[in-house]
Amino acid sequence: MSYKNRRPGYSKFILIFVAIKVLLNLMAISRFGFHRDEFLHLVLADHLDWGYKEVPPFIAVLARITLSVFGDSVFAARIFSTIASGLIIWLTGRITVELGGRRFAITLACLALIFSPAFAASGYLFQPVVFDQLWWVVTVWLFTKYLNTADVRYLYWLGAAVGLGMLTKYSMAFFTGSLIIGILISKERKLLFNKHVLISAVIAFLIFLPNVIWQFVHHFPFFTHMKELREEQLDYVKPIEFLMQQLLVNGPALFVWLTGFFFLLFAFKLRRFRYMAIAYVLIFLFLLEMNGKNYYLFGAYPMLFAAGGFAWERIIKRSWIVVRVAVVLAFVLPNLLLLPMVLPVLSLDKTLGFFRYTKEHLPFLSFITKWEDQQQHPTTQDYADMLGWEEMAQKASQAYHSLTREQQKQAQIFADNYGEAGALHLFHKKYNMPDVVSLNSSFALWAPDSLNARYIIYVDDDANVKERLAPILESYRQTGEVLEPLAREKGTKVYILVNPSPRLNEVYQKELAEKRLK
Repeated sequence: MSYKNRRPGYSKFILIFVAIKVLLNLMAISRFGFHRDEFLHLVLADHLDWGYKEVPPFIAVLARITLSVFGDSVFAARIFSTIASGLIIWLTGRITVELGGRRFAITLACLALIFSPAFAASGYLFQPVVFDQLWWVVTVWLFTKYLNTADVRYLYWLGAAVGLGMLTKYSMAFFTGSLIIGILISKERKLLFNKHVLISAVIAFLIFLPNVIWQFVHHFPFFTHMKELREEQLDYVKPIEFLMQQLLVNGPALFVWLTGFFFLLFAFKLRRFRYMAIAYVLIFLFLLEMNGKNYYLFGAYPMLFAAGGFAWERIIKRSWIVVRVAVVLAFVLPNLLLLPMVLPVLSLDKTLGFFRYTKEHLPFLSFITKWEDQQQHPTTQDYADMLGWEEMAQKASQAYHSLTREQQKQAQIFADNYGEAGALHLFHKKYNMPDVVSLNSSFALWAPDSLNARYIIYVDDDANVKERLAPILESYRQTGEVLEPLAREKGTKVYILVNPSPRLNEVYQKELAEKRLK
């Protein structure tokens, strides 16, 4: 059957599921407060550049637009994430249609994706991960369109998508490489041997080139960041845990994407799209070897959900309406019941009740409340990372305003980690205090050359002031501490350091120089 004679694209029908996704995000969009990582990404808006220590520049541009157009509220910060989540659902529906799926296939694929714990949890925060997922799905959709139409314009747009994806998260390189290898292994390899593919590659490279130049000028901090990430976090990720999490993070929707995976490998009707399954295997093996976090692979699942929707539509005859409804309920309803554990649609107290129930009755889901320290906690790490920040900013402000006006003129605020620094930066105007200084993460890129104030408001979650700083201070005193029991920052202390000796600035300048070379 030629492409032109296919059934309509079901655009209006797919919009129903986009609306469901957006409404769910809107229910959670303002709850609990800013996430630790959101602070960092919003700070980047005030320091636009072609790169940063942790991320490429795309998220910084979105942050600038957000703060300029929508404001600095939690709701405003998550608008673009919500839009991206809706687009992922839209494109999943479109890929399902490109594979040959109809209404039931679209319904199952989209609902399974919407209520998947993995995508509910990763699709509402202002972080690169949701935009990374979006570019992966855009890439698959564009190549699928090219495969079905032979229209080279889709290849040019594909090049742009890959380039923008690389400016969003470097994992796009691994996914693109996996897709290319998957296509080369499949019978569709002939589609790659033409000049338009080379033009597409050039487009991608030119879009990404400014970040390459920035990395070179700044001594490739990406590699230093990855080394630190591996030492501090990724080395704790065991291969068996990564494997088990991939089987669990989508809940019962596992049976949708897994069926789609096998259909892509073995079904005659999806033989032209086999490269998707091959690409998934390759990126899975790569992340398994690299001790990747479970969410690094999430962007590869929408294409499998689309194939799964098509597969179940083929398995269950159209006349078996009751069976089709039962299948949708079986793969979606359990995830709906678990939704508050990954998406804050309820109050904090009710959400904690869900965690207590799960701990008692569903112990196999315990990985949800296991943090990077590999310990169990009362709530998820993401939820804990949204608590206690404004309390910390208030207490830093109280310390600053306890100084006289003359003392305030000679005061600086210093934070030890990027979460603390980001929160103090976002709230410093609200609480009428100076902007923060920090050497952690990308804050080192714009930190002042000297730390020479007579009074320093010092915020640290692991401060050992007595041993580390007391010998080079005239005096110090603790003025506050984060008391929110569920916050990851619980115990973070606020100090006033008085009259530091020149030795403190020497230590600061040495560390600053080292950070800027990494």
